[in-house]
Amino acid sequence: MALRIADGTAWTDVLARAVTATPDAFDPVAADGTTTLRNLVEGGWQSVGAPAPVRTPVDNTVLVNIPRLDAATARTAVLAAAAEHREWATTPIAERKARVNAALDALTEHRDLLALLLVWEIGKPWRLACADVDRALDGVRWYVEEIDRMLADGREPLPGPVSNIASWNYPMSVLVHAELVQLLAGNAVIAKTPSQGGAVCLTVAHALMRRAGLPATLVSGSGEELSEVLVRAPEIGAVAFVGGRSNGGKVAAALLDSDKRHFIEQEGLNAWGIWDFSQWDLLAAHLKKGFEYGKQRCTAYPRFVVQRDLVDAFLDMYLPVVRSVRFGHPLAVGDDWTTGDPLPELDFGPLISGTKADELRRKVDEAVRGGAIPLYRGKLDGAPFLDGQDTSAYVAPSVLLAPPGRSRLMHAEPFGPVDTIVVVDTTDELLAAMNASNGALVASLACDDEELAGKLAVDLQAFKVGINKPRSRGDRAEPFGGRGASWKGAFVGGDLLVQAVTVGGEGRLYGNFPDYSSYPTT
Repeated sequence: MALRIADGTAWTDVLARAVTATPDAFDPVAADGTTTLRNLVEGGWQSVGAPAPVRTPVDNTVLVNIPRLDAATARTAVLAAAAEHREWATTPIAERKARVNAALDALTEHRDLLALLLVWEIGKPWRLACADVDRALDGVRWYVEEIDRMLADGREPLPGPVSNIASWNYPMSVLVHAELVQLLAGNAVIAKTPSQGGAVCLTVAHALMRRAGLPATLVSGSGEELSEVLVRAPEIGAVAFVGGRSNGGKVAAALLDSDKRHFIEQEGLNAWGIWDFSQWDLLAAHLKKGFEYGKQRCTAYPRFVVQRDLVDAFLDMYLPVVRSVRFGHPLAVGDDWTTGDPLPELDFGPLISGTKADELRRKVDEAVRGGAIPLYRGKLDGAPFLDGQDTSAYVAPSVLLAPPGRSRLMHAEPFGPVDTIVVVDTTDELLAAMNASNGALVASLACDDEELAGKLAVDLQAFKVGINKPRSRGDRAEPFGGRGASWKGAFVGGDLLVQAVTVGGEGRLYGNFPDYSSYPTT
């Protein structure tokens, strides 16, 4: 059956809704039909920067032009944000709460639009795109209720605005969520638009935030060009970074001679350990959910370390789960679809780009050539795509047994639907294999003896460890951070997020710092 894009969800329709909702954030449509975003600098939307096309991973077509700022223009934007920060820091908490609530109401009104923008810009299936938006809004509403308590010990805003540099995968529930909490705590905010996706969603969100009277700045440009300004500018009060170890390491290096507050999430190879375990149906449900968004998230589990005696039982459970994963065009429907019907229920759509997809395929081929055993390699054939659609960004699930030590898949997170399995004979080997990346954000142990699992968990280099369940970034009161090389600076989440973006109070911050590491007890 031939497929088509669901009514009302074509990019032209979605973009038109975005322009209607926030016209001040877009340049007039050019003669060639292209639309260019504006940068939110010096208190308003300005047509500054060199336009560059942005393509969707869904079908590789051009969505909009994004204007990339140079360092000098970004420097001016930082100075303006610092001036706004000085005023905002003295705004009474009641007024800050009122404006954040107004922004939340506006974002809620446009929730479906923001979700559809995420579907097109970063390839999230509809259900997951909605969850990204909802988690941001619900999470910030919790902070609005709790912020008075969090600031009751005399905490004050930072001396300058918070600079936010985040990856493309969670524009709302990570980036916008963090900004709104930072604003609530009395800080002006600056955000850099991810180069690979989410620019239009973030543009609309920031236009609504600005309309509510919040001192937010949004700039676009290459990280290499803008990093010196957004990280090292003396007016910046704190730097929040979410991304890979390579870029995170550069940010951390730029802050070495500075006492500037920072929180740098650098990912890690999160692992499930399977030892003396028999509850396979329970594990199967967790592993199926783990394929959501193609494992393009910092808390995905791409590594399974399995006791040798359990390998056959594990594969009997695991391989059917992998074969059941559904992926394809997130908006493709059949002719029997009518307006109001649910959009396709998929586990994931494309990776963020054809370039990333090619890179992941090369990593798989490299591992197999080096000796890894391919247990499963899915194909795109049969997935729901439109006739003639570009599918260069789509990668089917793969499972490799025993990746070689020199393989990039052995020690680094693939950030895609590729799992590796390592077989071990002792608990010491189990722990060593699970700690292969020198620190992780999360890890889990599947073990019938929860007391034994608790003892093993002590030696895992992960910030959060689940026993017979996965762990995630968490919402509301739950803290978040990393161990080893997966995190630098203050931890966030719950009260820790507000503590990270304020000064004063008693005690030192929880986090990984050059001179100490301190972890919360929960």
